Amino acid sequence: MSMMDKLNTSTLKIIGISAGVLVVALYAMAYTVDQRQQAIKFRFREIVESNIVPGLHFRIPIMEQVAYFPSQILSLESSSERFLTSEKKYVQVDFFVKWRIEDVGKFYRSTSGGSMQDATSRLEDIMKDGLRNEFSKRTIEEALSAQRAQIMQGLKTKSNEASKELGIEVVDVRVSKIDFPDQVSESVYERMRSERKRVAQDFRSRGKEEAEKIQAAADRESTIILAEAYRDAERIRGEGDAKSAEIYAKAYQADAAFYSFYRSLQAYRGSLGDNSSVMILDPSMDFFRYLKQPQPNAVAAQ
Repeated sequence: MSMMDKLNTSTLKIIGISAGVLVVALYAMAYTVDQRQQAIKFRFREIVESNIVPGLHFRIPIMEQVAYFPSQILSLESSSERFLTSEKKYVQVDFFVKWRIEDVGKFYRSTSGGSMQDATSRLEDIMKDGLRNEFSKRTIEEALSAQRAQIMQGLKTKSNEASKELGIEVVDVRVSKIDFPDQVSESVYERMRSERKRVAQDFRSRGKEEAEKIQAAADRESTIILAEAYRDAERIRGEGDAKSAEIYAKAYQADAAFYSFYRSLQAYRGSLGDNSSVMILDPSMDFFRYLKQPQPNAVAAQ
């Protein structure tokens, strides 16, 4: 092999070795951050860059290291916890939290080097303190009613204020279940029954009151109608009696003897027409005068 060939071979080896070293160096220097991740770069354990965006990045090998953390929303489900209400009664509450790392640098410094276990433990303590404060201001009935949404909103706001020190953002908070200890359950149900009875009694009382008003109005209207009817009847009866007296007076004035005879016949018919009637009278009474003198001339002579 000639000197030129040996020189070319050596050059190629050097180029190949250099290229290999360069590739290894680039490989050692380059790193990528996934879309679902966020990263921190350290230089001798000191943070030199945080919140690194997804993509291809470079670092100085050996001197610089990179730590990765999730950027997606995470879940924390808490075990059942007892809280005291304003009535001094306990409730068993299960809740869950949706959260994410907002400031990865602050998160790393405040959670023992980015420990997820430490982060979830401290976040759970923050949520329990918030729930304890919210339930202590409300009764059991208020906690189960429409105020439940207010509890969640207030808890989310206050927990976000506290969790900012951890570099964490609380996205959502939900109470999944509220139970009562056995000694509390019966008292709660009894209170609910008493409340329903009170409402039912209130409706009955108002109904009875309305019924009495209607009955009183009907009685008043009935009394007025009867009084007006009696008044009209008496007026009509009085008018009839007056008319009758007027007719009798005119008949008497036209022929007093005949009128007296006609009235006596009516008296006979009314008194003697009933076969079951027994009358004891003096025959000389004036009542029998037409029976003693039945002739027409006797009537005319009267």
